[in-house]
Parts: sequence; C-alpha cells; structure tokens
Amino acid sequence: MVLGGLLFLLVALPPGTRGAKDCLFCELTDSHHCPGTHMRCGDDEDCYTGHGVSPGVSPVLNKGCLASTKCGREEPVTYMGVTYSLTSTCCSGHMCNGATGAPGQGGGLRGLTAGLALDALLLFPNLL
Repeated sequence: MVLGGLLFLLVALPPGTRGAKDCLFCELTDSHHCPGTHMRCGDDEDCYTGHGVSPGVSPVLNKGCLASTKCGREEPVTYMGVTYSLTSTCCSGHMCNGATGAPGQGGGLRGLTAGLALDALLLFPNLL
C-alpha cells in the first residue's frame, strides 16, 4: 500500500516540485529544429529557450538551463560572424523547453512519468 501511495504522489505532484529538473539543451543554431540532448539543471535554474534576431538574416535559437535571475533578459550573441539580440524565455517544469507542451506545463516528461508508474503497477501488482 505504501508503494502505491508513493507512485500516486510521484505522478500527482507538478513536475517543478520534485527537485532538480531536466531540460533540453541545444547549441546556438539557425535551424528551426533543435534536436538537442537532455541536461540536468541546478536548483536555482530554469529551462529556457533563447530566440535571437538580427536584421536581414534568419533568426537563431538555443535551449538549456539558465539562472532564474537571468530569465527574460536580452543580450548580444555572435553566431557565424553575425551579432544577434538573444532574448531568453524561461519555464519552470521538467523538459518544458522541449518540442511538446506549453511553457511551464512539463512537456513530455509528465507522460513518461505516468507511463513508468503504470509499468511499475503492471510489473508488481501485489505491492498495492
């Protein structure tokens, strides 16, 4: 019965309340698609997506972890010899800067967590 309660809490708690979060990391790119890799953020960091613009060229983007105090700031970055004005937009849920899910909604990890909990229940039905 205890394991069932713990699994319920794991699925029911909002993703941002379970300690360090995972985010998508992507180097600065001019591609609209950023395949990225998973990265673990620190306790005082949020996931972010950076959008950079410069007159006459395609926009750039990047993703990763950023100190909460730096969210929403605009700063210059150079990519392929062009200086862009990059603004970072933060979100607070696990993988919230991924391709799925709205900012702050937890992205695809919420479904993964629920799926893992259901798998555990199927594998260990006598534990409840």
